[in-house]
Amino acid sequence: MRAGLVVLCLAYVLSQFFRAFLAVLTADLGRDIGAVPEDLAHASGLWFITFAAMQIPVGWALDRIGPRRTASVLLLLGGSGGAALFAAATAPIHVSLAMVLIGVGCSPVLMASYFIFAREFPPARFATLAAVMLGVGSVGNLVASYPTALAVELIGWRATLAGLAAISGAVAVGIWATVHDPEKASGDQKGSLIDLLKEPALWTILPLMLVAYAPSAALRGLWAGPYLRDVFALETTQIGQATLVMGAAMIAGTFAYGPLDRLLGTRKWVVLGGNVLGAAALALLCLWIDRAVWSSVILLAVIGFLGASFPVVMAHGRAFIPAHLVGRGVTLLNLFGIGGVGIMQFVTGRIHAGYADGGATAPYIAIFGFFAVALAAGCAVYVFSRDSID
Repeated sequence: MRAGLVVLCLAYVLSQFFRAFLAVLTADLGRDIGAVPEDLAHASGLWFITFAAMQIPVGWALDRIGPRRTASVLLLLGGSGGAALFAAATAPIHVSLAMVLIGVGCSPVLMASYFIFAREFPPARFATLAAVMLGVGSVGNLVASYPTALAVELIGWRATLAGLAAISGAVAVGIWATVHDPEKASGDQKGSLIDLLKEPALWTILPLMLVAYAPSAALRGLWAGPYLRDVFALETTQIGQATLVMGAAMIAGTFAYGPLDRLLGTRKWVVLGGNVLGAAALALLCLWIDRAVWSSVILLAVIGFLGASFPVVMAHGRAFIPAHLVGRGVTLLNLFGIGGVGIMQFVTGRIHAGYADGGATAPYIAIFGFFAVALAAGCAVYVFSRDSID
């Protein structure tokens, strides 16, 4: 199983890459195929929405079919096929279609790992293992920044995406060859998504799950690029360097959050404290929107660091999910986490278009303020959640 988890981690590197690489292609796609920021926000939103919608069938497949076939087949058809389509894109609509396919391909890889963790390891280790997988896999976030900008300058974005199509196909074959499905849960218990939704404890966690990951993912995945270009006139490689800093902070945050629930004996207050501070950082970015490049990059990094509570929120919700519904349970949580990013990308695309005539800073004040308010609202509901620690 160790080899299988390593290959699944490589697949998750690709998943992290594909959700974040559009930020450094803003100028190139605008020049070559006429894609404006609203087009890229729409394409990014489609990736997240598709990814989220796939969690329902993926959850069923993990429980019924197992992670091996689920992850390998979808990554081969969706990930590799979508990257190939992106490489051949001649219009913004092709980018959107490609991102839909890539979203399908990436949708099972992290949850396949979490499914294995939930079935094969003690519950008390779930948050730490989830954080390690998320943190190591987030190397893809780094690759999607400055290294991708360099690759695009050296060989062009089309060749870069063609190479990623080949890599995705190879990783999919590796999953098929190395991953072994855990034994099915004992007994003949039946259950469905409806049974999960009847659990009251989940309903105070799901709203924060909907908004906690969205600010850092949306900023790193797209809005950091147009913001730094429009407000500070940064070029592609400079944007790549800035997003590299934010990506590194997101990885550091993941590893920092991972063991805190066991160290402090609480999941609720670890998550709540980090996200309240994240909302404050977003508000400060609104106030200092054009103060200096260095202060904006630092605040983006802080938002990325504090926004890495995903594995602890996942572990919090996992505590209320019965063993025979683990696949559908973790994918339900992931549906909210990833779906929230997709919804917010659609909304922020409209916000950007609506405030485009208000000056260089107006769209970004509105976008960052929207994220701050949404995150604060999620925290307000989460206050009433029941703590869990295994």
